[in-house]
Amino acid sequence: MYHIRKTREEDCAWIRDLLRKEWGSHLVVSKGVLHHADSLPGFLAEINGNRQGLLTYHIIGNEYEIVTLNSHAERQGIGSALIDAVKCEASTSGCNRLWLITTNDNVSAIRFYQKRGFALVAIHRNAIDQSRRLKPEIPFTGIDGIPIRDEIEMELMFDK
Repeated sequence: MYHIRKTREEDCAWIRDLLRKEWGSHLVVSKGVLHHADSLPGFLAEINGNRQGLLTYHIIGNEYEIVTLNSHAERQGIGSALIDAVKCEASTSGCNRLWLITTNDNVSAIRFYQKRGFALVAIHRNAIDQSRRLKPEIPFTGIDGIPIRDEIEMELMFDK
């Protein structure tokens, strides 16, 4: 079974390593904003004391943006539990919107988030061209050989 907790200072090296491995660097771009994801608040999943998942987020006014989500133990509920943790924090803090950006090639992420109540709200066509100016290491081809071009914006609204 896993345990979800807030990230702590002693997690920083592991977070940097994970981001480099999974995202190409600690930098993540969404809607033209460059995030230093290793400096963002987040939630971490542990199994028997071993770090197995990470979600980082950015607070903008009364909105929370999920910046990164990774799980090393897929199909065990870790991603869902990390989302539940940020949803709970966002909702109790008075947030009215939880949102994220994924790329057009990441069909499994789009499916994953929709199953958890997120709605597709925008397609930012060719937005990755701008993102590559901020983060040149973004590849041109992604999952299953699909060209990475567009940002897909998804959201979960909270009733107030």
